[in-house]
Amino acid sequence: MQEDLRRAGIEPWAWVVNNSIAAAAPTSALLRRRAANELPEIDAVRTRYAHTAIVPLLAVELIGIPALTGLSE
Repeated sequence: MQEDLRRAGIEPWAWVVNNSIAAAAPTSALLRRRAANELPEIDAVRTRYAHTAIVPLLAVELIGIPALTGLSE
């Protein structure tokens, strides 16, 4: 995907892994299994690209600047 962006003249600066089950630290056995399957993919992104943000799967969608600002705190 990064190469596709570069061909389009867009230089990626960072990557966001959004709605990560692994980052949400689930307690359900099924979701823990799904989270474990996510980890190699997340690790590949973190290893290949310098700037990476991981956003957990949230119970409530964040809307608005104050809610989004809370992700960085």
